[in-house]
Amino acid sequence: MSEALRPQLEAGVAALQLELVPAQIDALMAFLDLLQKWNKVYNLTSVRDPQEMLTHHLLDSLAAVPALLRHVQTLPVEEGARLPLLDVGSGGGLPGVVFAICCPRIDVNCVDTVGKKAAFIQQVAASLRLPNLHGIHNRVENLNTMFPVISCRAFASLVDFTTWSRKALAEGGIWFAMKGKHPDEEMAALPADVQVFHVEPLQVPGLDAERCVVWMRAA
Repeated sequence: MSEALRPQLEAGVAALQLELVPAQIDALMAFLDLLQKWNKVYNLTSVRDPQEMLTHHLLDSLAAVPALLRHVQTLPVEEGARLPLLDVGSGGGLPGVVFAICCPRIDVNCVDTVGKKAAFIQQVAASLRLPNLHGIHNRVENLNTMFPVISCRAFASLVDFTTWSRKALAEGGIWFAMKGKHPDEEMAALPADVQVFHVEPLQVPGLDAERCVVWMRAA
């Protein structure tokens, strides 16, 4: 059923100037199918319509990939190693699964307090054979690992996001928060030791809505 959406996905990928191979498009389509299938049982997202899932979830997450890749390419990574990224409150794997499919050089760790959501991520990793995708059932505050990049999408206020994940941010690391409208009030509420160093507007193909990425670091 969702195969009919493939041309729209391919057009969106082209509009974002993402260089994805056919196998990555296949994986994104397969993820959409899994999301629809498991959503009936697990209630991973309130969006039920496949067309809306494509624009509001898949393309919305894809819009942030060029920004993420630009940053990752500036970081030192050992030959053959992957850069660890923590995606907080991934829910149904958005944007975590999309990042893992599009960025094989990034090791994506999706943490969620809801066990069935973490289990779904593990299922996706197995089904799509993504060795760089991991579902973690835990609270982000309880993690003992540190990450150079911590991302979230429509997860919590910037204050809560940075406060809860602070312990998991590696030295020199950045927070990558996907938001809707420019979050002026949330930014103003941030403590002095969290610095916003860039707000990047995103254009989501096929979606007429304001989106941005707020880049932050520990001051």
